Amino acid sequence: MKYLQVAKWEFLEKVKSKAFIISLVLMPVIMVGFGVLPGLLVSKPDETSTVVGIYDETGRILQALSTRIEEKYKLPDGRPNYVIRNLHTEGGFGDVKVKAPSMIAQGEMEGYFYIPADVSEGGTVEYRAENVGNIRVSERFSRTIEEVIVEQRLAAEGIDPSRLKRLMADVRVKSIKISEQGEEKESGFLETFFSAYIVIMMLMFLVLTSGQLLIRSVVEEKSNRVIEVLLSSCSARDLMVGKILGLSGLGILQMLLWGIIGLGIALKTGADVFVLQNVLLSLVYFILGYLLYAAIFVAAGSPVTTEQEAQQITTYVSLLLVFPIVLAMPAMQNPDSLWIRILSFIPVLTPAFMVLRIPIQMPPTWEILATMGLLLVSAVGMMWAAGKIFRVAILVYGKRPTIPELWRWMRAS
Repeated sequence: MKYLQVAKWEFLEKVKSKAFIISLVLMPVIMVGFGVLPGLLVSKPDETSTVVGIYDETGRILQALSTRIEEKYKLPDGRPNYVIRNLHTEGGFGDVKVKAPSMIAQGEMEGYFYIPADVSEGGTVEYRAENVGNIRVSERFSRTIEEVIVEQRLAAEGIDPSRLKRLMADVRVKSIKISEQGEEKESGFLETFFSAYIVIMMLMFLVLTSGQLLIRSVVEEKSNRVIEVLLSSCSARDLMVGKILGLSGLGILQMLLWGIIGLGIALKTGADVFVLQNVLLSLVYFILGYLLYAAIFVAAGSPVTTEQEAQQITTYVSLLLVFPIVLAMPAMQNPDSLWIRILSFIPVLTPAFMVLRIPIQMPPTWEILATMGLLLVSAVGMMWAAGKIFRVAILVYGKRPTIPELWRWMRAS
């Protein structure tokens, strides 16, 4: 049971480190900041009215546009969000093009829209401004201008715009998930998406953090020759298993604490983004997938001797986890397609793709059993190979072993 002593030592040494304690608090703050702050900034209302110029060559759009913009968009204090400036008072369009840059630079207006005389026949409305990246202004005005033009076209054809609007009122579609037993449950896209995506992100983060710690721990002990002292007290197998268990426990502790925080936030806000009935099945794939990736990290990281090599190895292995995330959206749209099912039977991709498919459309029982069996056999086989490589590689210094040498180490008794 020496591997338990190694696991305990690895766990306690890392859990008491300042880096772990800081990451425990800092990472959720960063994730919330990345996920929430951009949305808050985008949705934050303006505090002052914005002056926008309109040069309307038709002479029919300005008044209706001004009225509609004032009705639709207001500041929190009730004032109009936008003030329309009629640029016809500045002269012809040629004169406006000359004067407008200085007016914009001096802050007299944000920008201006040019509505050509042939706009109703398919002409193009132009928006000129110093900051054309202000999507809020350009999107709101372009949509409202389009509404006014469409209504005027309908009126010209003798069609009542208000009546057509009632006839074309939006219809809300409610998604209801049907189980194989015929049970129905209202399920939106976000609930289905996040229940799968969060598990994949947790697996990726756990593998990256614990895998990186695992490789760096071996490199550090090899560089200061501590590894030789450790091997005098326990076998290479005990050392490898102990390191995997200890650092896995550290990663799982992080995930558990963050999961509790996330669950608390979800309950507090009333968010419903998890499908609890599939959690157990996803957990099995999570554990088996983690064991497979941990063995890959051990096998790939044992021969390295420098921090730079360790960083390279971590990057290469991490790409295996990024691939399923890139294909997450296509997989969710058509989880039962042939190519998704084929990718589900590639061991390094199996955990991510099966976790994606389960909440959307439950795969057949034979696929679940087959992929679990394949994943289990792959994890055990990779652990065996990693043990063979680890036993020899931890005492190898200097030259990095070649692929044929690694193959000989695995075949050695």
